[in-house]
Amino acid sequence: MKNESRLKLFSISITLLLSIFIISIITCISMKVNPNTLLSVIVSKEILFAIKLSLVTSIISTLMCIAISIPASYALARYNLFGKTLITTIVDLPLALPPLVIGVGLLLLFGTTSFGNYLSDIGLQFVFTPLGIIIAQFTVNISFMLRIMRSTFEGISPRYEYVAQTLGCTPLQAFLKTTLPMAKNGLMAGGIITWSKGIGEFGAALMIAGATRMKTETLPISLFLNMSSGDLDLAMASAFILIIISIVSLYIFERRGNMANLY
Repeated sequence: MKNESRLKLFSISITLLLSIFIISIITCISMKVNPNTLLSVIVSKEILFAIKLSLVTSIISTLMCIAISIPASYALARYNLFGKTLITTIVDLPLALPPLVIGVGLLLLFGTTSFGNYLSDIGLQFVFTPLGIIIAQFTVNISFMLRIMRSTFEGISPRYEYVAQTLGCTPLQAFLKTTLPMAKNGLMAGGIITWSKGIGEFGAALMIAGATRMKTETLPISLFLNMSSGDLDLAMASAFILIIISIVSLYIFERRGNMANLY
């Protein structure tokens, strides 16, 4: 019992120290925000453009992640595929790769290959455009969404689908009417956190889309540009908005994630 109490005290102490460290970082940023000019800075033309572009690109990339992750994660959760370990390693690779490396790869793929040239010829220009931001957010975050959805599907018994099929449903109908509704909390939690990560994506987006004011300027890029030019009010406004988005997103993720674990 004495050793158990020591372990408990040690674990709680480490958790509290980590919490204090993280709060200190957020506090240091918050103290640099000027409340007297915050509102006027947020409604400035540049910040409003960055907010709009961040919202549009992150929503589109999140919808793409959801559309791809549902069938892909279901396959990984339910089926014994040939080379499944290798496939899993490949689709999880963006989790381990630095975003800058992903961005360089995207820049080369869409900027120097015949595939990229073909897309450019038909009007899909990814290099130094908002489309590049979308594909960067998608590539960086798809593996994260896959992980969440795979864990969600693995936590749902396939017997529900078998019962639905005995009642006359096709496999697809059984999935749509039983498994997918039961996975809604995991889907919502994954979508929220993926959206939040998409808004905060910087490295990969910078590589392929560049950092051009009022063109490819998302909130993270606005923060980078304004810190580089010494405009702290605009930079701190971008940081403040990103912090608020992160806190709200993580709260929803924790609530929905815990509800998803009930299945």
